[in-house]
Amino acid sequence: MNFEVAPIVDATFGARVTGLKLTEIDKATFADLYQTWLEYALLIFPGQHLSNDEQTAFAKRFGELEFDLVPISNVRKDGSVRPEDDDMIKLLKGNMGWHHDSTYVPIQAKGAVFTAHVVPSSGGATGWADMRAAYDALDATMRERIADLSAFHSLRHSQAKIGHTAKKGGDYAGYGLDQDPPLRPLVKTHPETQRKSLLIGRHAYGIVGLAEDESEALLQELVDFACQPPRTHYHHWEPGDAVVWDNRRLMHQATPWPMHEPRIMYHARIAGDRLSEFAAPA
Repeated sequence: MNFEVAPIVDATFGARVTGLKLTEIDKATFADLYQTWLEYALLIFPGQHLSNDEQTAFAKRFGELEFDLVPISNVRKDGSVRPEDDDMIKLLKGNMGWHHDSTYVPIQAKGAVFTAHVVPSSGGATGWADMRAAYDALDATMRERIADLSAFHSLRHSQAKIGHTAKKGGDYAGYGLDQDPPLRPLVKTHPETQRKSLLIGRHAYGIVGLAEDESEALLQELVDFACQPPRTHYHHWEPGDAVVWDNRRLMHQATPWPMHEPRIMYHARIAGDRLSEFAAPA
């Protein structure tokens, strides 16, 4: 391979990749990189300093995009820091719960490319959790218990749990908040590796066939079990860093930072394959 791969030594997934520029990858090198991505699920590329157009172009090599590049930021277009009651701040705080992207729309995302432009003086790391390793670590009794269970997924529901209902007419468009909740299995088979993993997180609720309190308790038990070392890794950002992760295998979460300080990240979301990622809305 035309690049160096350093696996994250204290986690069940993830690697730092060096020795290449993401803007100058030929087809053969990208094929190797794609297989490395499937193997490690999270690839970290230090010091790439991608422009928005370069990030979009790189993300498109993994497949069609679910939506155009968007800022994940507490900074408005005019450069001012958003106040605590801003809808985007509430979305950012919601993202501090473990989740998969786009489980609350009919087609779950395949993955994402994320870049750091401005980072705060402290905090603001992003964490990932390996749902394949979590499934593998479950005992036989739990595997049998959850094998045929499904839960609804809703961004509106998960935001309501932290007291957030988006204001109409705000500058956050409300992507996903207006969706009817799809029903997804708790155990997912990866379409490319054929390995099983858990599909849970903050958007999941209302397991079919269970009482509300029993459902909530089981989902929380699974998250608490899954999201602990060595199945987690936190990346502390430097400006210019880029990462790509497999949303079909990993959950992720933001972590707190002093929100009077700017944090500017950009997110390109890779669309899922309808054949493997579709779930009908309720």
